[in-house]
Amino acid sequence: MTDLAHDPLGGLPDKRQVAASFSRAAESYDSVAALQRTVGQRLLAQLPASISPLRWLDLGCGTGYFSRTLGECFPASQGVALDIAEGMLQHARPLGGAQQFVAGDAERLPFRDESCDLMFSSLALQWCANFPAVLSEAMRVLRPGGVLAFSSLCVGTLRELRDSWQAVDGFVHVNRFRQLEDYQRLCGGSELALLSLQTMPETLYYPDVRSLTHELKALGAHNLNPGRPGGLTGRARMLALLNAYEQFRQPQGLPATYQVVYGMLRKEIV
Repeated sequence: MTDLAHDPLGGLPDKRQVAASFSRAAESYDSVAALQRTVGQRLLAQLPASISPLRWLDLGCGTGYFSRTLGECFPASQGVALDIAEGMLQHARPLGGAQQFVAGDAERLPFRDESCDLMFSSLALQWCANFPAVLSEAMRVLRPGGVLAFSSLCVGTLRELRDSWQAVDGFVHVNRFRQLEDYQRLCGGSELALLSLQTMPETLYYPDVRSLTHELKALGAHNLNPGRPGGLTGRARMLALLNAYEQFRQPQGLPATYQVVYGMLRKEIV
């Protein structure tokens, strides 16, 4: 099984490996982050028009691209950028955008109760095994009326790569993701009011498989799952993968589909 369908906690990568992988990718990340920027812009466009935070948090800020965007959108606000990968923070800090850059975990935020008006998180929370803890922390840290806006990934992401590897050896080569129904259930059952939750596919095209796998590595998002095969991939298996992926080829190239989840939740004013 390569999707996180029945293993909501134990199937995600170890956070230390995630942090190390993204730290290593800090210098190369922005050069291949077209999808990440598209998704983040879509999430920004979904923010309530009336929102005017005194303090915002970019949760899983990465290289700080959207920290800088949020700083431009809300110039009178105080911004905080948080990431679990110290290498990303070292890259982001000199570029500004936020007043503070903090190493931390979305499941255990190092902030006071009711200290933030907007929590913005784009394509980071798929790495959090304990998503209920993320929602609980958002409930704690947000001020009444505050908003959690997130994008994440669900089952079906990179299905072409997953299915091609399944045809080769059956090992776990593609990162696992939750089902959309899990997001619906967890968000709907949280103490936050669910304003919207939707999924929207994004498809990128590549001239060959190596271009896709190189990009995933440059993003730090290559296979980090428990159960992944160790060692180098042999030539015969790689050729089998290339042949299997060719069945998906379209006029634009080889597709890689991402199933993106967009969520908007609010802490109600009591």
